[in-house]
Amino acid sequence: MTDTYLELVNSGLTKKIAQQLGLPRPARLRRYRPGQPLVDGPVLVLGSGADADALATLLSSPAGGPASPRPDAPVVLDGWDLDVHRHPAPDVRYAAVVLVLTDVAHPDDLTAPVLAAAATLKTLRPAARVVTVSRPALETDAPAVAAARQGVDAFLRSLAKELRAGGTGNGLVVAADVPVTAPSVVAGLRFLLSTRSAFVDGQLLEVDSDAGELPTDWDRPLAGKVAVVTGAARGIGAAIADVLARDGATVVAVDVPAAGEQLAAVANRVRGTALQLDVTADDAGERILEHARARHGRLDVVVHNAGITRDKLLANMSDDRWASVLAVNIAAQLRINEALLTSGDFADAPRVVALASTSGIAGNRGQTNYAASKGGVIGMVRATAPLLAPFGGTANAVAPGFIETEMTARIPAVTRQVARRLNSLQQGGLPVDVAEAVAFLASPAAGGIVGRTLRVCGQNMVGR
Repeated sequence: MTDTYLELVNSGLTKKIAQQLGLPRPARLRRYRPGQPLVDGPVLVLGSGADADALATLLSSPAGGPASPRPDAPVVLDGWDLDVHRHPAPDVRYAAVVLVLTDVAHPDDLTAPVLAAAATLKTLRPAARVVTVSRPALETDAPAVAAARQGVDAFLRSLAKELRAGGTGNGLVVAADVPVTAPSVVAGLRFLLSTRSAFVDGQLLEVDSDAGELPTDWDRPLAGKVAVVTGAARGIGAAIADVLARDGATVVAVDVPAAGEQLAAVANRVRGTALQLDVTADDAGERILEHARARHGRLDVVVHNAGITRDKLLANMSDDRWASVLAVNIAAQLRINEALLTSGDFADAPRVVALASTSGIAGNRGQTNYAASKGGVIGMVRATAPLLAPFGGTANAVAPGFIETEMTARIPAVTRQVARRLNSLQQGGLPVDVAEAVAFLASPAAGGIVGRTLRVCGQNMVGR
């Protein structure tokens, strides 16, 4: 659905009027196109110590070059051949700033790198990226260390609210025993620097281990994988199928028989196969696995996207409205996962990615049933991840905010406009924004991200 206001304030005479009146002017976000550069200009890497040196070397080395000066660090297959600066240069407009803050041990340690970054903010290029790399604050840390590390989180979220022209701020929080050259750190940094993360803003993605495997081809990280996407006939599900196929996966598109025609169109477009199936069926997991193995020989990725809404204030909620939402949005996922985990055929570094929602984090008026189901998804992936760990697998969730879909198009016009402007990017996301995050978490390189929920919402909630 077209955001008419966004188009008007960015074109022709109406752009000039908006500027004169001081109206909010959300930027047209740059989204990924195969073959485009990773970043559109120089990258500034700030921070001292071996970790900052390692990441600067990775970003600046040519393909096939050395990845890290540290002999104990894992070898990264390819450098990124970017124009990397270690100190701000006058008159340079940076496309990205990476603040490596893993060594901070006191809040005072933040001053130099943060103020160095501050000097670049007014001249950042459109759609610039600011990414922090830090360590988590732990109860076992000395108070000064914990204060500094927790300060990074709040600093990053606040900075993200200040960036303009489609710029975003996000962070990687790397577990204490994980090197910054671990696969999921490298892949996470690449994702956050790229236009694949256009609607991810103000987020801190935690990397829990050094597991994972970097791709030999960054444009096709899912080559050779077979992925199932439920609810694939339209909207976000169809976009997920498109992006997974673009990234090299063979896709099994699943949806209810009533959506059969649209489902077939999606499957044909991505050169996959279609499976007409109600995910609430008792044997849904077995049928999904049987189809994937019979048609494609294996199953590597399951994306739980199928979902419904039956909104009503709780005082007016019927039994059917409550039960049907929980049945589709969470109970079906639990049943399918159990079938896969007990089959013995979903055991080669499998990936489960489930669609949650910001409603499952912050709640939403009139959506007690939906919020409960999506909060359930967040809890489910957190508890399922350890069950997949023995097989090298992961379970994670993506929580969309306001996304331009057929469902949100039915929201009253004024309410829809308000919802669009409440996030830091002042606009709704697109289904492809959710799909890009799903594809990243489904990739082999994301093996060190375990039981986490990544929001794709343009930073639309205070404090989260």
